Amino acid sequence: MQARQRDSLLVASLKDSLGGAVITFALACVMVGLKVDVASGRGAELFLEHRWFAVAVAVVTVFAGRFLMNMFFWKRDDAPSIGLSGFLPKGGLGNGTTSVLKYAMVALAVVLPFALMFWLGARGSRQYIDLAILVLTYVMLGWGLNIVVGLAGLLDLGYVAFYAVGAYSYALLAHYFGFSFWLCLPLAGILAAFWGIILGFPVLRLRGDYLAIVTLAFGEIIRVVLLNWYEFTGGPDGLSGIPRPSFFGLEFTRGEGGFADFFGLKFSSIHRIIFLYYLIFAMALFTNFVTMRLRRMPIGRAWEALREDEIACRALGINTTTTKLTAFALGAMFAGFAGSFFATRQGFISPESFTFLESAIILAIVVLGGLGSQIGVVIAAIVMIGGFEFFREFEEYRMLVFGMIMVVIMVWKPRGLISSRTPSVALSKNAKGISADLVQEGHG
Repeated sequence: MQARQRDSLLVASLKDSLGGAVITFALACVMVGLKVDVASGRGAELFLEHRWFAVAVAVVTVFAGRFLMNMFFWKRDDAPSIGLSGFLPKGGLGNGTTSVLKYAMVALAVVLPFALMFWLGARGSRQYIDLAILVLTYVMLGWGLNIVVGLAGLLDLGYVAFYAVGAYSYALLAHYFGFSFWLCLPLAGILAAFWGIILGFPVLRLRGDYLAIVTLAFGEIIRVVLLNWYEFTGGPDGLSGIPRPSFFGLEFTRGEGGFADFFGLKFSSIHRIIFLYYLIFAMALFTNFVTMRLRRMPIGRAWEALREDEIACRALGINTTTTKLTAFALGAMFAGFAGSFFATRQGFISPESFTFLESAIILAIVVLGGLGSQIGVVIAAIVMIGGFEFFREFEEYRMLVFGMIMVVIMVWKPRGLISSRTPSVALSKNAKGISADLVQEGHG
């Protein structure tokens, strides 16, 4: 009897694995096996490169992986329950552990530029400080989207539109009116919040997939307008020469009156990079502070009530219109701040920087970190943005690895890396975190 069961298990596993291998072969032949490249020295002639070894590796990997999983887990009646959660504390991270982790991360972020300069020097540390700036930018964007998706439960696939509004607001105001960064920063946030309200009104009655489609369309509308309004936005050529921020009026330039001259330092271009790092670090901390404060206020509790059950929320007398609009506006405002910083950091912006892929990455950071979890967003941003930058030389396979990581985390940790939540209101100050399984994901 047992031998017959083993034979049937083996046959079923082989059939499933063979099917997966065939599908992988069909997809990999086009996506991996064929590559169009430009031949150097032959008048930029295009040629087709065949990479059948990579296809074979993909097919064998899928076949072996599915066969082992079928034999030992998926198709066995007595399969052992081994999951990623077994390597984490039961019930997630406690409040004490989370607090220690938060303070450790903040302390590390404060000393990071000087530690890198001490170990690698000014020249060697520049690329890593630039990478840290990029990670902090996505942390700020993730925290802003977390208000809309994590707290209010409204699925927004067009969040990059507000990012673009903030960037173009600063670039255009600086270009046409000569406004400084510090004057344009609040204006960019206000304009982005205004567009967030404009988006919020048409989607008040939409939920779930319909809400996601409309927000996706809104993000594409903004990008297409920026792309085609050539006389105002520069179209596909973008806007260049965007002014850099100053340190209380001190420009980071060589010579008299500059930052280095005022403080008696030897001029180095790393000074401006470090200043930008601490600027986005302060902006990210401000975003986190405002978000956490609002979460404990009536408006924050209204967001969470809307996420749990919109009908019950209305029955309690909560104005769902105002609740949704405030979530969209505040999330958009922080995206506008981040967009303004992105423009001044790059010195050049174009519509190609604000595609749907950016919205997908920001949403993936929020979902993988754990909906409503601030510390989870930080961890996910470090892994996704910082981790992938180190594998830039494998650019062709980055998105493949990205998809695999998404699948693995969603299978083993469907509620995100940080699967516990701190209650917004508790009877005791020592209240423990609750499991995310008890928290609704929201349907928009």
